[in-house]
Amino acid sequence: MEALFWSCMVGGILFAVVSVIFGDWLSLALDGMLDFLSLDGHHWLQPMSVVGGITVFGGAGLLLYRYSPLGDAVIILLSILIAVTAAVLVYFLYVRPMERSENSTGYSMKELTGAIAEVLVPVPVGGYGEVMIKVGAGRTNHIAASYEGDSIPTGTRVVVVDVKEGALMVSKLDL
Repeated sequence: MEALFWSCMVGGILFAVVSVIFGDWLSLALDGMLDFLSLDGHHWLQPMSVVGGITVFGGAGLLLYRYSPLGDAVIILLSILIAVTAAVLVYFLYVRPMERSENSTGYSMKELTGAIAEVLVPVPVGGYGEVMIKVGAGRTNHIAASYEGDSIPTGTRVVVVDVKEGALMVSKLDL
């Protein structure tokens, strides 16, 4: 019984050390051969949570086995309960918030509707100019036309009303 707990705890610790130190290098060297381990179908079944639970199972089982008068079946059940609790806590307190904090620089042109921009190249009557819009942490330039068909000079703040044929339809922003 003690060997099971030791192997779970040491195996989890070794997995953590190897994945932190050699994880990226192994991924490049094996060219994605281990991608099947990522378990993409189950978002709650993250390797950090699973391996953390196995490690906690080993540590809790070892402590209960050595320092409690409980029987083997009770020790295993308590160790499983502690491990599942630890895995759930790791997922909800660390993994899930980290997944939500990831930022993407990708955006859709339709997402720009309602955004405020500044005219860089004047928009002539019935023609096209250029605007700069803040998207995420950066700025991007886009072709723009006047929604009302008016002329819009450089430096004017505008709002994106619509996106048509790859161009932003903008209107002067009057606050």
